[in-house]
Amino acid sequence: MCNHCNIRGWGFENFFLKYSRNFFIPYLTQADLLFYQVRLHCYVVVELKTEKFKPEFAGKLNFYVTAVNKNMKTEQDNQTIGILICKDKDDVVAEYALDDISQPIGIARYELTKVLRDEFKSSLPTIEEIENELSE
Repeated sequence: MCNHCNIRGWGFENFFLKYSRNFFIPYLTQADLLFYQVRLHCYVVVELKTEKFKPEFAGKLNFYVTAVNKNMKTEQDNQTIGILICKDKDDVVAEYALDDISQPIGIARYELTKVLRDEFKSSLPTIEEIENELSE
């Protein structure tokens, strides 16, 4: 595990174990990040992938969004948003994968930069450490 970051450490399992009282969903132990967006009044589920987008990623994220909507969202909250961040994606494949999904889910690709100011190099994990952490 990377010493500089703990991306999986605040996943669904820890969140549910710490904050839930009346339910536990064991299938949610693999989602990467869960946030609550205060201004939008909604949960945001984020899945991080170190590979090119595959259609099954959308189904898995849809599952997590549905679970949060059914088990955590209150009447005062807006619908949960799902964000899938991949190393790369084909826009046509992504469009087809999301075509029949009625929930607000978006797919984005990330770019890693090789340019990093020297003062940050010692305090941030390397690209390899981040990729290794995400692939575990």
